[in-house]
Amino acid sequence: MAKAIAVFNQKGGVGKTTTNINLAAALSTKGYRVLIIDIDPQGNATSGMGLDKNSLKKSIYDCLIEDEDANDVILATSFQNVWVLPANADLAGAEIELANIDHREFRLKKVIDNLKGDYDFMLIDCPPSLGLLTINALTLAQTVLIPIQCEYYALEGVGQLINTITLVKRGLNKALDVEGVILTMFDSRTNLSNQVVDEVVSYFKEKVYQTTIPRNVRLAEAPSYGQSIFEYAENSKGAKAYLDLAEEFLNRQE
Repeated sequence: MAKAIAVFNQKGGVGKTTTNINLAAALSTKGYRVLIIDIDPQGNATSGMGLDKNSLKKSIYDCLIEDEDANDVILATSFQNVWVLPANADLAGAEIELANIDHREFRLKKVIDNLKGDYDFMLIDCPPSLGLLTINALTLAQTVLIPIQCEYYALEGVGQLINTITLVKRGLNKALDVEGVILTMFDSRTNLSNQVVDEVVSYFKEKVYQTTIPRNVRLAEAPSYGQSIFEYAENSKGAKAYLDLAEEFLNRQE
């Protein structure tokens, strides 16, 4: 069974979807089969992998609310080993609709339990909030991957995030743990970035990856073209960083 990892931080703009897309792509280049589960109503992981979220016939919304078979909704991407369970704006209403459904915290787990695909990893792109969609992701996941931006107030809200993980672990998913912490938008020329690294390492200790993701124009541009960094600028610093991150990620699995 694939390892399910929720990529989550309730703060927006921390590189969550960028990490989801490019870690998946990097893992695929190493021969691993990855399913991206987009459970964010913005659908950025879907469009970031080159899929038109506005023309989807079915999405993860239909799986969660209408009991649609996920095997019929999953789409292939331009990467041989990466697939997407896509999302679009339909998902925005799911928070309200899920509230009236029995076992609402386990809907995503039920969807994924029926998958026939042979995947090594499932990366769940969570919304930047602590609502029912995120709770569903954390109930399914074995671990949580936390991107943290190297800027002021980097640790703001992290206590609440850890508290949420603890509550889910206590009541819904006893196996849940922190996979690791990724420092994003790192600029080695500034004292601030280095101070943030020290703060985050002090808080999370060995959970912090040694690989940092640099502030990189190419990384910021790639999603607007529906491409991973490896398609858009394979020789960029951003591409090298995500390959290094994938290597470190895999070493930790062992």
